[in-house]
Amino acid sequence: MPNKTDPITMDAVYTAPGYLFRRMQQIAVAIFVEECKAHDLTPVQYAALVAIRTHPGIDATRLSAVIAFDRSTLGSVIERLEAKNLIERKPATEDKRVKLLYLTRSGATLLRNIMPSVDRAQARMLQPLKPEDRKTLLALMTQLVDLNNEASRVPLRAEDALEHFRKSS
Repeated sequence: MPNKTDPITMDAVYTAPGYLFRRMQQIAVAIFVEECKAHDLTPVQYAALVAIRTHPGIDATRLSAVIAFDRSTLGSVIERLEAKNLIERKPATEDKRVKLLYLTRSGATLLRNIMPSVDRAQARMLQPLKPEDRKTLLALMTQLVDLNNEASRVPLRAEDALEHFRKSS
């Protein structure tokens, strides 16, 4: 007699943590893009601008570690930000091959102007939940991200990157 197994259903997919995380990421990006459309900025571009503002003169490798974004893909993000005149690249004094990233005045202005839109996007993502559930969700997500950091293709290495940055500045 053949071995009968339970049929796989879409319910198994729809309730899986990975599927739910992926869908929430899609929803979060869509909300961010909608709220920030007047500023023509993606969530990754926003994170990069904040990191560059926070750490003027950071190089792309360290920026990748600070925002936990793939270094090879970050190159195109940096190119877009430079094309929009939001950042500028300057050669490092000790090694002209290394380009250091700085926010332009336009970049600083954009960051100031976009904050209400970013705040609205973040609020919209959590708005359907009760306030106490929002806190619980954020605490659990933070815990999951921290505990699973090493499983990421690009683990967050902000401390290492910034420690190196402080030594070189």
